[in-house]
Order: sequence, then C-alpha cells, then structure tokens
Amino acid sequence: MHTLAQLRAGHLAGTTRLDLSAGLTEFPPEIFDLADSLEILNLSGNALRSLPADLPRLHRLQVIFCSDNQFTELPAVLGECPNLTMIGFKANQLRTVPPAALPPRLRWLILTDNELSELPAEIGNCPDLQKLMLAGNRLRQLPPSLARCQRLELLRLAANRFEALPAWLLAQPRLAWLAYAGNPLGAAAEAAAVARHPVAPIAWGSLTLEQRLGEGASGVIYRAAWHRGAAVPTEVAVKLFKGAVTSDGLPHSEMLACRCAGPHPHLVPVRGQVVGHPTGAEALVLDLIDPAFTILAGPPSLASCTRDVYAPSTALAPAAALGLALGVAQAAAHLHAQNILHGDLYAHNILYTPGGEALLSDFGAAAFFDPAAPESLALQQLETRALGCLLEELLTHCPAAPASLRQPWQALINSCLQPAVASRPLAAAVSQRLAELARLAAN
Repeated sequence: MHTLAQLRAGHLAGTTRLDLSAGLTEFPPEIFDLADSLEILNLSGNALRSLPADLPRLHRLQVIFCSDNQFTELPAVLGECPNLTMIGFKANQLRTVPPAALPPRLRWLILTDNELSELPAEIGNCPDLQKLMLAGNRLRQLPPSLARCQRLELLRLAANRFEALPAWLLAQPRLAWLAYAGNPLGAAAEAAAVARHPVAPIAWGSLTLEQRLGEGASGVIYRAAWHRGAAVPTEVAVKLFKGAVTSDGLPHSEMLACRCAGPHPHLVPVRGQVVGHPTGAEALVLDLIDPAFTILAGPPSLASCTRDVYAPSTALAPAAALGLALGVAQAAAHLHAQNILHGDLYAHNILYTPGGEALLSDFGAAAFFDPAAPESLALQQLETRALGCLLEELLTHCPAAPASLRQPWQALINSCLQPAVASRPLAAAVSQRLAELARLAAN
C-alpha cells in the first residue's frame, strides 16, 4: 500500500500501479503526475463520492478499483477512458449506472454489494465483456441487450431478486461460470434439496478449535478436535461462515449446497452442521484433507480475466491428467444428479495429488435447480463448458501425452466448448468418455 506522503513527495514517479487507502474524501490531484505510467489505480477503502471530470488525463489507465467507498452512481467519466478494461466498485451504495459510464473496451465489471435495481441497455455495447459481477444487488432482470455480449464467460447474479433466468442467457456461447443462489427463482429447488438431505447436528461445545488452516471470502477454516465421548477426539476441519455477501453470493447459500452435495470420492466429506455457536454463526464440520493434496492452479489474473494461472513448472503425467479430469467430471456429474450447479468449476478450486487424485471444493457460487424445469439441461450444459476449459488446460500441461491420447482428448474438448449449448454433452457423458480414454491409455 502506498501513502499520500509518498505520492506528494514525488517518490512514486513512473509507477504503473497505485494503491492508496487513506480515508480520502477527494481524489488527490497529484495522481495526475503519474499519467504517463499509471495503468492500475486502486482507491478502495476510502470515502470517495466522485471522480474528477479530467480522469481521462490518465491516458494509460486500464484498471480502476474503487470498492468500499461512498459512490451512489457509477461515475460517467469512466466511459471516457479509452484504455479502461476493468472497473471494480464493490460495496458502495450504487443505485445508478449511467450509460455513459461504460467504456468501449470493458472486459470485467464488478458491481457486487450495491443497491442497483437495473442496468442500462447500453451494456450490450460492450462487445469485449467477459466477466460481470452483480451479486448482492436488487436486480429483477437483465437488459436483453446483454445477449449481444457474446464473449461473456462469467456472471454472478446471486443474492438479487430474480424470479427467472432469461432464455437468451442460457444460450450465450461462452458462458461457463454462473452463480444465481439467493434469488426467488431457486428458493423452491433449494428447499426441496435441503429436505432431501438432512445433516447431523454437531454441538459447538463438542469442538475445540486449533490452528487456522485458511480463510476465504465466505469463511475461515480451522483444524479442530471433535470430542464424541471417545478417549481420543476425532481430528476434523471446521468452516465458520461469514455473514456478508461475497463476489459469488451469500455464505449461507454455500453452506446449504455443501451439505446437500452428498458423499462422493471427489468431494470433501461433510460430517455435520454446527449447532449452538455462541453468536449464532453457521459452520460445517468437514473431514481434514490429506496434506498431500495441493491446489491445482491460481485464480485468474487481471490479464487472464477468466482463465486460471498455472505455475510455469506444472507438468502432469498422462495418467495423472486423465485421473484428475475423470475425478472432476465425475464430481460434476454427481452434483448435477443432486440438482446442484457448482458455478465455479475451476482449477483453483481443485485439490490434487501428483498421482492424479482430485477433490472439487468451494461451493461459494453453487446453486440449486429444478430437474423438471425446461432450463435444467441448459444449466448443466453451461457447466460442461467449464469442464471443457479445464480439460483444455490439463492437456496443455500434459506435455508427454501421445498423439493417440491427445487427439481424442482434443475432440472431447471441442464437444464441450462448442458454441451451441444444447449440443454439448452432459457431465456424465464427459466422465464416461474420459473413463474410456483412461482404459485406452492404460493398454
């Protein structure tokens, strides 16, 4: 994090990224001294209500973050910044998005946790839009013009007021990651799933929290000892959920999806739901994950936008890559059979071992669907595209794959990624084909 003193003293000359959180109520004019170098401007965590009319003087600006400020309207001046591709205004009090605020080259728009009840039709004039984060608003519908954004890949609609998803949305050729839990449209399917999957209650008093294992947007995971009357307590993991809306949606929705997923070899087992937490916090008790498992890749970068970032050294043996792919496809098929859409099927949510074992984790974007509803197939085939992206990445990081494996694998990728959503195979068919490839590779 930089300081206002550094900026005013000229110590930041030539910087390409400025991070400034200092209780600002006005845009520091000294920022314009960086006009010939500044590409990323992060003014999150201040008290700003407006941006200057001459913001386009920052002619190299590509990314702007103004989350956790006091804006009630997305500044129209953003649309005048010719190179701006990413805008983040999470957790303000936005009620309005003026049409003029949308720059022509926009790829990534974050408006999570605001007070928006509508979006302008002009959003359809952003042909490069790939990522649109709208969770935690008051939206009841999307402008039909958004259908023109044919490059849209990731969409977050959770915790809004949608009664239905528009048919055109589920026909978007590149849409692969969709979150919509916490809307009226999924309430009945969610209630039915919860009724079908009772979960064991685990008293908070029977748990002793030990070290913290990790923290995400939706909660904190601890190692814990579970005292069940036995001489030796059971070592488990406890995920304590936070209450606030995340970029994916509501932690409560994640907890429900996690407990309703049911047992599967490629999902982290759920032991039960905590009852009696002193503050009423929600929590799940999970199996501890073997430390041999590590995360397959890092999340998308500002540059990659929707695709995960793998370590340059990532190289999978053919058998391991196939095992990984098969495990994740089987987990996705299992979730779909439970009427759950994962919503965030990405390598950064997959734990793996070098031998090819896989665990699909993180239900933060998961949502329930009604299997009898006309859109249920399209929702599953939408997630098939996410599977296809993963298969493509795994093949890229499998340099030793022989042509006899590479060619049918690529054919499977092509079928998963085809633009016609209704022509894509379901996850169960993808897993069957991967099982066939694994048998062929073993012979």
